[in-house]
Amino acid sequence: MTDLLEPSSLSADSHGHSDADHNSASPHDGAHHEHHGATGILNWLTSTDHKVIGMSYTITSVAMLVIGGAFAMVIRAQLVAPNNHLVNFSQYNELFTMHGSVMIYLFAGPFAFGALANFIVPIQIGAPDMAFPRLNALSYWLYLTGSITMLLGFFTAGGAANFGWVAYAPLSDIINSPGAGADLWIGALLLTGFSAIFTGVNLTATIFYLRAPGMTLFRMPIFTWNLLVTGILILLAFPVLTAGLIMLFCDRHFQTHIYTQHLGGVPVLWQHIFWFWGHPEVYILALPFFGMVTEIIPVFSKKPVFGYKGMVFATLTIAALSLGVWAHHMFTTGVVLLPFFSIMSLLIAVPTGIKIFNWIGTMWRGQIWFSTAMLMSIGFVVTFLIGGLTGIYLASPPLDFFAHDTYFVVAHFHSVVMALVLGGMAGLYYWAPKMTGYLLNERIGKFQFWLLFIGTQLLTFPQYVLGLQGMPRRIAQYILDPGWQTLNIWSSVGGFMIGFSTLLFVVNLWVSWKKYPAGDNPWDAHTLEWYTTSPPPHHNFYRLPQIRSERPTWDANHPDSKALVHGHNEDGAGH
Repeated sequence: MTDLLEPSSLSADSHGHSDADHNSASPHDGAHHEHHGATGILNWLTSTDHKVIGMSYTITSVAMLVIGGAFAMVIRAQLVAPNNHLVNFSQYNELFTMHGSVMIYLFAGPFAFGALANFIVPIQIGAPDMAFPRLNALSYWLYLTGSITMLLGFFTAGGAANFGWVAYAPLSDIINSPGAGADLWIGALLLTGFSAIFTGVNLTATIFYLRAPGMTLFRMPIFTWNLLVTGILILLAFPVLTAGLIMLFCDRHFQTHIYTQHLGGVPVLWQHIFWFWGHPEVYILALPFFGMVTEIIPVFSKKPVFGYKGMVFATLTIAALSLGVWAHHMFTTGVVLLPFFSIMSLLIAVPTGIKIFNWIGTMWRGQIWFSTAMLMSIGFVVTFLIGGLTGIYLASPPLDFFAHDTYFVVAHFHSVVMALVLGGMAGLYYWAPKMTGYLLNERIGKFQFWLLFIGTQLLTFPQYVLGLQGMPRRIAQYILDPGWQTLNIWSSVGGFMIGFSTLLFVVNLWVSWKKYPAGDNPWDAHTLEWYTTSPPPHHNFYRLPQIRSERPTWDANHPDSKALVHGHNEDGAGH
């Protein structure tokens, strides 16, 4: 295994090119054609360049991560003691509603399919921009407006939405949740929902129609494949949520009574609509992060990805199955067919397991370079595996009946979401040099990783035990039980470690800003985005290499490589 090089030891010449770049044909021909236009704040406000929009998504979604994390800190501080009075019951309901909403709707989703996807996907396929640049800009501004709209609920007379991030009817009707905060929450989700739909249209159109010559479907990087599938899932799932939200708003203000039982409505209809969106949404969130770590692990293992086509077909299988498992969130309602949704929920673990097997196979006997990006990726695999295994338990109706309203479920989905945070951090450390031209500090990054990874396990493992001991979720106070208090203290310690690790990431951005020039390809990476300059020019490339495999930059930088992978030669989809 190779030792990790610190940023200062990654050599770059006076033009900002790392040693790895000197092996390739120059991608900089025609540099005098650089784009000239608006700069500064005017550029940010008016740009339709996918890279500017991708950076805007990245900054905004990371800000939402910090805000959502701050809400979590207050929640964990409240639960340190059994009868704590840091916040009252109403404030606690607002906090856990907005914490979940911000993390799922405003951070994980937009970061997954808006931030790095926007910046990286067009470059990975050799496109000059997204298919619909103005629609892309509109998507970002809808997202930013929706984020602000949701947070403004705290400044209304009745406070922010307080019915949980899933907004179950009838808790979310005008009787049980009066006030503008709930309406702002609905409006925010409509805005961000349309943002997601427009992004889905843009991703699918861009990937299908703007690929460079030679970039066949089975030469696309796995990250791009995952974003293609994500875009299709967005188009299938988000219109359903949008329709449900419009009906909820009409119930609140126009007396349509769609979800009002005593007036002929069906409250459980909201759950069907919400989870028909919500379970594909789990994979709309997860698949981009799967793609990120699938790009990172081969590079830092110095091997091609193991089972490229297996990864692609596993992704397609996950997408297909995700549309048929929504009601495993509804076992306790008594209105769904338990055997069908149980077996479908168990089946979806199979293609996910294939991915984990392939990640391990890629690392097996590789020359592993434990950079921060690689550590974050390994942390993602371990943490997602824990979340996935506990999800298998919840796919069994008898076990779900016992655990459904306990902290076991809280622990399960926090394992999953925190795995996504680890994957997102891996993506940021990996692609930050391409986005900015500069590396992040590796020593600070490693310290951040260990805080984040250990903090995640400290947060979730006590919650699994609490759930098995019967502690209910969604409560601001709990019984005076020394065992429960001790476990909650440890969980809160883990939460604060995660919070400190996020602060450390912000410190790293500050410390590293324009300090460690990266060159064009500091990792000796494989895919097309590493062939162009760092950061890329306005239209991404001055020239393209010949695309003969899913690793065109590797092929250009290592023309004498004779490696044959899985029986494919360089004229096929292999190497």
